[in-house]
Amino acid sequence: MEIKFVIIIVAAVAAVVGLVGFILGQIHRKKVAEATIGSAQKEATRIVNEAVSKAESIKKEKILEAKDEIHRQRTETEKDLRERRTEVQRQERHVIQKEESLDKKFENLEKKEEQLNKKLKDVEDKLAEVDSIKRSQFEMLERISCYTKEQAKDYLLKVLESELEREKSLKVLEYEQKLKDEQDAMAREVVSTAIQRCAADHTSEATVSVVTIPNDEMKGRIIGREGRNVRTLETMTGVDLIIDDTPEAITVSSFDPVRREIARVTLEKLISDGRIHPARIEEMYEKSKREVETTIKQTGERAVIDAGVNGIHPELVKLLGKLRYRTSFGQNVLNHSIEVSYLAGLMAAEIGADIKQAKRAGLLHDLGKALDHEMDGSHIQLGVEYAKKYKENEDIIHAIAAHHGEIEAKTVVACLVQAADAISASRPGARRENVQNYIKRLEDLEKIANSFDGVENSFAIQAGREIRIMVNPEAVSDDKMVLIARDVVKKIEEELDYPGQIKVNIIRENRAVDYAK
Repeated sequence: MEIKFVIIIVAAVAAVVGLVGFILGQIHRKKVAEATIGSAQKEATRIVNEAVSKAESIKKEKILEAKDEIHRQRTETEKDLRERRTEVQRQERHVIQKEESLDKKFENLEKKEEQLNKKLKDVEDKLAEVDSIKRSQFEMLERISCYTKEQAKDYLLKVLESELEREKSLKVLEYEQKLKDEQDAMAREVVSTAIQRCAADHTSEATVSVVTIPNDEMKGRIIGREGRNVRTLETMTGVDLIIDDTPEAITVSSFDPVRREIARVTLEKLISDGRIHPARIEEMYEKSKREVETTIKQTGERAVIDAGVNGIHPELVKLLGKLRYRTSFGQNVLNHSIEVSYLAGLMAAEIGADIKQAKRAGLLHDLGKALDHEMDGSHIQLGVEYAKKYKENEDIIHAIAAHHGEIEAKTVVACLVQAADAISASRPGARRENVQNYIKRLEDLEKIANSFDGVENSFAIQAGREIRIMVNPEAVSDDKMVLIARDVVKKIEEELDYPGQIKVNIIRENRAVDYAK
């Protein structure tokens, strides 16, 4: 009991002591807080006072700086204004000087204009005087010459026209000669170079083939009983066999060269075999036909290789091979075509043209001659037709069509093929020409020359390479000779076909003849 009472008393005392401590702590904290607030207020007042002092100091400094800046800018502005005012004054003085100078120039121009007007008036007066003198001189000349102004003008124009005609003829002759010299020199160089570099053989060929037989007994075996072997041969081959008194020879005649070759090979095989009867003839004919066709193909291929041309259709190659058995005026057409190809290519190289096109056109230009025995139409028409059929180039087709001048040559390749064809055909010995055609060509030349007014006589010489024309000196002047020569050349080119070129030589001669008695 006492213990509990003690505990209660201790607890009560502890509570009173705690309450008193709490009260005292509160009072102490209040005093401490009031002291802290008073100190803070003092510090704040001090800081505010310092800030106000500093602000006043900064304000005074800024005001002083602003005043200094304003003073500086005012000074610079006043300086700039003074400089501008000085420049404006200087420009005003310059403008015033210019105005004074322009005024002086204007016064001088006015004075010069017055002087020019006076001079113009003097010139007009002098021109009027000159016109008056000129009119009086014309009147005097008309009285002296007995010609009016219009009559004198007509007379002078006639004289001038005559002189101009002479000058024109001389100029035409001069330019023609100059061009001819230049063209001849260039053409000779190109053609001679091409000819020198192309050495082709030429042999004349005929429309018959001769087959050699070992003895005359073989002739009887070839003829056969009642001529049946000969009839069989002629029927199958389509040729004529001429068996006459010529020793050890039989002549095969035909205008178709391929048939003639097949017949020749057939005969040689029969003679070599010795067994000659219709069945054997038929067998040998078929065998010879195959051999000739193979030879034709190989010949065409060899020609294409020799000419250096590629890409030709196989059918055109076969036609080229057929040309081996075709002749023109005794000249082998295949050899002629290869030669034209060489010449055209060489000339193309000399003048910078397309060499491949020229060689190809030269090789194919006479292609139609392999067909003209079998089909209707000229060899040019047939060649053009087959070239189109096998898709040849348009320039090649044009060269084929124009190589004899039937149409105008419009490309360099066509002109080269024309020239090469003429060179190959006109070389001495390349072709033969019968007497009738030769005489007719000369007569046509002389007939054309004699058809012109003023021509007294004409003579075709140098195998038709030159025509000499004698003119009447009273009807034809020296100047007119040039024009007649050109007209004769044009007419020959239009009406005649000829290889190479023809020289037209006009001769005008005055002779005075008298007799001493």
